[in-house]
Amino acid sequence: MSNSKAWQTICQTQDLVKHSGVCALLENEEQIAIFQTDDQQAFSISNWDPAGKANVLYRGIIGDENGEIFVASPLYKERFSLQTGKCLDDEQLAVTSYQTRIINDNVQVLI
Repeated sequence: MSNSKAWQTICQTQDLVKHSGVCALLENEEQIAIFQTDDQQAFSISNWDPAGKANVLYRGIIGDENGEIFVASPLYKERFSLQTGKCLDDEQLAVTSYQTRIINDNVQVLI
């Protein structure tokens, strides 16, 4: 079995909502949350909120603190970095972050 990663097309750019998240399902059945910022950049993290124990992060609010773009969980308001997946409020919490790119209006995630 190969451990090599590959780009998976998740959706089209028109499926994204600026300053908000959408939920998608990877080929391995994991839910991810995809966010689009003002500059047409996309970020993807696991949709699983480790504090609230639910797939809800795509419903969170996007913010920026000193250049660190984050999503605040809709449950307990923990803030997770969209670049690294680290929790900005509790160093014991983190989510998986995925390298994300937009190619010819295709939103792709490296899995």
